Amino acid sequence: MTRNIRPLMTILPLAALAMLGACGRGRDSREAPATPSTATASAETPAAPPASADQAMLATRTILDNAAATPSLSSLVAAIRAAGLATTLAGPGPYTLFAPSNAAFARLAPGVQDQLLQPANRDSLVRLLRFHMLPGAVTISDLQQRIADGGGTATIMTVQGEPLTLSMTQSVITLTDASGNKSYIEAGDMRQANGMIHIVNGVLVPKLD
Repeated sequence: MTRNIRPLMTILPLAALAMLGACGRGRDSREAPATPSTATASAETPAAPPASADQAMLATRTILDNAAATPSLSSLVAAIRAAGLATTLAGPGPYTLFAPSNAAFARLAPGVQDQLLQPANRDSLVRLLRFHMLPGAVTISDLQQRIADGGGTATIMTVQGEPLTLSMTQSVITLTDASGNKSYIEAGDMRQANGMIHIVNGVLVPKLD
């Protein structure tokens, strides 16, 4: 009987996340931002930064270094370190990271974020973070082109080996997981020494086994 305790603890946070997403479907609390999905928006519709205290990311720094220097991504950085992915995101890559903001993590069900940071749940956390990563440096223009080529939708394969669906909500790129949970790109094309960061306003959930 004791052999079943650890797997159950590992699956529990993802199950909680899935339940959260299922409750929100059809009435998603993550509203699409009113600004375009790019960090270089036109003067008429400037893209707001993720948080007023944040500084511009430096293209000479790695994904990990820039995220660690960005106050509004502190929850993500804590998750990256707990998952043991710091070396990966400080390495040569390149990777594209859909980076959930602190506000995105705050939308999770109470206690889920703390559960995911527990050492016993590291496997679940790794899966969750790898689900927010793409191989290569993928720009907003690349994503928009894939959507256009697909007639309004496109599928991209994450580093986790599970797909995300791309679409547009007005002028904003929308990411949808297999359970229908949505996340919107709030600011993008933040070039890194080892890839690209796009900040998103929701945490996406990989498929449950």
